[in-house]
Amino acid sequence: MTSQPLEPPSSTTQQQQQQQQQEADGPQQWLSYATVTYLSILYTLIYVLPLYLSQATRPSGRLSRDAPSVIRARISVVSVSCVVCTLSTAAVLVGWLDASPAQTLRLLGCWPMSLVDVAKVLLLTAILFAGPLFEKGVVEGAWKDWVCGRHGPVTEEMVFRSAIIPLHLAVQGTTPAMVVFVPPLFFGIAHLHHLYEFALTHPNSPILAGLLRSTFQFTYTSIFGFYASFVFVNTHSLPAVIVAHSFCNWCGLPRVWGPVEPGVPLGPPSLSADPKDRGQRLDALRVGTARDSTLRWTVTYYVLLIGGLIGFSRSLVPLTGGSDWLPTG
Repeated sequence: MTSQPLEPPSSTTQQQQQQQQQEADGPQQWLSYATVTYLSILYTLIYVLPLYLSQATRPSGRLSRDAPSVIRARISVVSVSCVVCTLSTAAVLVGWLDASPAQTLRLLGCWPMSLVDVAKVLLLTAILFAGPLFEKGVVEGAWKDWVCGRHGPVTEEMVFRSAIIPLHLAVQGTTPAMVVFVPPLFFGIAHLHHLYEFALTHPNSPILAGLLRSTFQFTYTSIFGFYASFVFVNTHSLPAVIVAHSFCNWCGLPRVWGPVEPGVPLGPPSLSADPKDRGQRLDALRVGTARDSTLRWTVTYYVLLIGGLIGFSRSLVPLTGGSDWLPTG
């Protein structure tokens, strides 16, 4: 029995295989690191500077950045900045790097969209913030607040993850560490303009206090950026990092010292029928209940905080997947 030689693949099959390989390899051209750095700085300026070009968006000594009119105006301005940066990156990917539409959407984190990835990233972020989640959700009872008014994470992730990271991926010889740790620095720099706003709202405060505040803000926004960049690179999901960012903003910075104060004492105290000593007993019960509750809340919080850090370190890679598609040169 003689074996039949395998027939060569058809030209259609060869074209499909070549197209699939090209999509897996990423853009076929490369950008210089200097070009990518200049574009990243430009995007940062496009996002921040328009906030100060108009009186409607520029805070002053008499108008807070948290005023509703300022918030509405700023949303409009940064929305335009997001569109400009996103279209610019798409133009570079398609026009200069010869990326296909499918590659471009994937690099921007827009398509395909996986709700599973979003759920995994939300779970991972909740594990990391197990302590703050307990304090915010259980102690303060603010479960529903995190889904309201979250325009900041949407626009920031569109610019500093979706628009900037694909450019860094297109640098020949880039490494995962460079992509994860360099772009977030621009995200941190974009928050330094709050020093000017602090000076306006706290004119009597020493400049050193403002500098320390801005340095601290740069540090923790960059650290979050490292996490968000890692998630974006590995999941290719813009919605996933937006959800993670919104969740982190809602939780706030984790408490690392001090007691956790309960919002409401556990259970209603039993009251005496005697109206004369009723008030004294109520005050005593409130003080004792609050003290006991504070101890329970505090112990629970710090146990969850430490457990969350351990769980996060063990779940980071399993819940985000690998990064085998990064270009290596």
